[in-house]
Amino acid sequence: QAPAFDKIHTEDFQPALEEGMRVQIAEVGTIAADAAPPTFDNTIVALERSGQLLTRANNVFGALTQANTSDTLQGLQTELAPRLAAHSDAIRMNPVLFARIKTLYDARATLGLDTVQQFLVERYYKDFVRAGALLSDADKSKLRALNEEESRLSTGFQIRLLAATKAGALVLSDKAELAGMSEGDITAAADAAKERKLAGQWVLPLQNTTQQPYQVSLANRAVRERLYRASTERAERGDSNDTRALVVRLAALRADRAKLLGFPSIAAWVLDDQMAKTPARALKLLTDMVPAINARVAAESAAMQALVDQQKGGFTIEPWDWQHYAEQVRRAQYALDDSQLKPYFELDRVLKDGVFFAAHELFGLTFTERKDLPVYQPDVRVFEVFDADRTSMALWYCDYFKRDNKSGGAWEGSFVDYAGLLKAKAVIYNVANFSKPAAGQPALLSYDDASTMFHEMGHALHAMLARVEYPRLTGTSVSTDFVELPSQHNEHWALDARVLGNYARHYQTGQPMPAELVAKLKNEAKVI
Repeated sequence: QAPAFDKIHTEDFQPALEEGMRVQIAEVGTIAADAAPPTFDNTIVALERSGQLLTRANNVFGALTQANTSDTLQGLQTELAPRLAAHSDAIRMNPVLFARIKTLYDARATLGLDTVQQFLVERYYKDFVRAGALLSDADKSKLRALNEEESRLSTGFQIRLLAATKAGALVLSDKAELAGMSEGDITAAADAAKERKLAGQWVLPLQNTTQQPYQVSLANRAVRERLYRASTERAERGDSNDTRALVVRLAALRADRAKLLGFPSIAAWVLDDQMAKTPARALKLLTDMVPAINARVAAESAAMQALVDQQKGGFTIEPWDWQHYAEQVRRAQYALDDSQLKPYFELDRVLKDGVFFAAHELFGLTFTERKDLPVYQPDVRVFEVFDADRTSMALWYCDYFKRDNKSGGAWEGSFVDYAGLLKAKAVIYNVANFSKPAAGQPALLSYDDASTMFHEMGHALHAMLARVEYPRLTGTSVSTDFVELPSQHNEHWALDARVLGNYARHYQTGQPMPAELVAKLKNEAKVI
């Protein structure tokens, strides 16, 4: 069930998605028009079986528009996003179809359904209600218009942000301005400049985050400030990549949609379907942490300012100084810095002897690389995943290095979700934005990057280990404030003594991380 990336061309997506929408509308129309009284099988199960072509095509399309986009793909995304939103509305606001679902929902306790089937009926009913099934025809029309505009603007925001991130990269013409960076990072910056046809210069690409990895090592304060401003102001330059007007309009659209659906705010609408349930509870969780956070920040800031004063820096700590001096304080307090750690976190070893090792010890899984399967970009790798009894159970793709045509951050997604009903095995991927090393150099990670690999594999394991009958409930299709539980648990294995001892080995000598360095790392992470 691997996508045939060697056969999929950009021009294939529009006809595939259009045909997928056409087929699903026909399938749904047949379900709604069924003369037989609604049953779990002829309504809910039938809906679970519908839309397979659209889902298959859209999963691949969505993956590429996030991780390996192009001008052509972005053009298709802009055109198709409102149509896909309208397609979803046509199903969720179909009154005849909803009447069948409501009949089952009202009688769910008397239908002889098991607990999972009852939950699925409840989930369908709530999905349709939250999508406007109970609205009047006039309000449904208003909601369709809001959804269509929101989908168009959300796509525009994604495209502008990606372009702004690429355009915001810091270009340096004097090698002296890179003082403090490692030779490997300087070479990578030169390679990034060559890719942009900027001969004799150096480029520091922006990550999605406000903080930038190079801030840790850059010794030149003025360069740090330039990099900080390039990062924080990337989409606020008044050019074609400026997102501020889009943000304001999207906020208004979402507020209008929430009110139309009977909620006082978009936060109330979102959280009504999550574990927190109300904005008040979510805000209490956050505000209860504020005193402790403020105290911690004040202490850290004071320690950094003391170091600046000790060095006779003659300035007050600003945001662009934070990472740089935090690292110096780290060295002073813990005798620890990234340059000590990175040689022990070579990407391939972290992956195979860390992430895979933990999955094997916990769940009996093994991973075998499949170089025969096509990928969507040369840096992508594919592994077949085997259960403890050597049964092939999933495929897993990883795409770890930053590119200008890739959205920022790290995430898990699926080309195919496991579903017993559809006899579908999981085809899952993890994406990240680690700095790509210069040609011939090892990919050495920070501990945060290594932890990210474990975290995202936690999502992948959640999806791959699913043994759920129905597509709507499978894998990571859970409340979004619960979906982080498996991933956050999995990232803790990165520092488990047995796991860390297996993968944290010097990339040149193969020697394990010295015990005193392990102790410093765990002390900093407050691991007992």
